[in-house]
Formats: sequence, C-alpha cells, structure tokens
Amino acid sequence: MNRALPSRTLSVWIDRDPDAVYAFLSVPENFMQWASGLADSLKRDDDGWVADTPEGTMRVRFTPPNPFRIADHWVIPPSGPEIALPVRVLANGGGSEVTFHLFRQPAMDDSRFAADADWVERDLATLKQVLETGSSGA
Repeated sequence: MNRALPSRTLSVWIDRDPDAVYAFLSVPENFMQWASGLADSLKRDDDGWVADTPEGTMRVRFTPPNPFRIADHWVIPPSGPEIALPVRVLANGGGSEVTFHLFRQPAMDDSRFAADADWVERDLATLKQVLETGSSGA
C-alpha cells in the first residue's frame, strides 16, 4: 500500500494580475530569476531541461503552458522517483496568490523538511520582488 507523503502548502500574494504572473511562471527560463535551487544551473539540452542541485544533476520537466495557470514542475533524480512540485496561480483580490505544494520525501527528516520549506518561502519572496518591481520583463 502506498503511503501519502506529508506536505505543506506555501504561498505568497503578488500585486500583479494572475495572467501576468502565470505568463512569467510558465517560461522555464524565468525560474532562474527566482528559484534558487535551479537558478545557477538550469539549462536546456537535447532531452529537455537539466539542473545541478545540492543532491546532484537532475532532469527537470515543466507543465506546458495551459489556460488553468498551473505551473508545476518535476525534478527527476538519477535514481528514485521523480519529485512533484505543484505550483498554482490563483486570482486573489486585485492580485495573485501563488501556491507551492511541498511534499516531504520519504528519506527526509523533520529538520530537512523544515529547511526545504524555508527555502521555498525565500524563493516565493524573491518571486514577489521580481514581479512587483518589474525587473522580470513580465
């Protein structure tokens, strides 16, 4: 029987139109401006996307552009199952709520899961800054 992974939903409100936020998030090259785990190393190769992460080089795949403002991505380690990273852009008031669902991986202890959540929160704060200051070109 498969066990459910513990999870946390992290979010940030961005003072930008949801379609503009999604347009930025739907472009993999833009992850380098806010997603620090991929920022310095995400690149396209003949088979898609690859990134150097703290756990080694991993393949990355992205949800294709869609009308639902779903900007999921998956990190695929050299061994083991791929890791889903669901991201949604929701209209909220006059702006956008970006949600990031973080799943605790089976080998992760409490402190590592908390550290990953802190990392995601920093990245979401960077995303907010990039989009609200207009330095993204979006």
